[in-house]
Amino acid sequence: MIRIYLERGENELQVAKILKKITEEKEAKKYFELEEESTFYSSVISHSYYAVFFTAKAMLLSKGIKTEMPDVHKKTYEAFEENFVKTGVLDVELLRIYQRMIVRADELLQIFKDEKWKRGHFTYQTIPQANKEPAEQSINNALTFLKNIRLVLERGIPIKSA
Repeated sequence: MIRIYLERGENELQVAKILKKITEEKEAKKYFELEEESTFYSSVISHSYYAVFFTAKAMLLSKGIKTEMPDVHKKTYEAFEENFVKTGVLDVELLRIYQRMIVRADELLQIFKDEKWKRGHFTYQTIPQANKEPAEQSINNALTFLKNIRLVLERGIPIKSA
């Protein structure tokens, strides 16, 4: 299961990168028969978050810690903080990355709520284009998180079979 969660995290990151590329490259849009103004930055942020989430679950499983529904995202974050950051196993910066990713995901939900009200006042391009910088940050954060967790796991934190 640890390997599966790591692979899922890597897959989510790959999807985020692909969607960013499709958003930014005219040839990719042409290939997929998309409108030139189509953007997928919100999805880039979501997939980057899931890259971090599944990687955190892999790290937790390496210590035999499972998180499940309900509130699996909250439980995963809290268990990650308690077992790896507060104990000093991992640098607090990885927790900060995780926090930023959660905040970004929450911001997207709030944007959705706000846009339901504002949709008559703005074009649909406004919010997706505004998400370009956060999307780039999300990919970079997910890359950092994934790379560091993989290093920790490979350096010998005992991994229990799940």
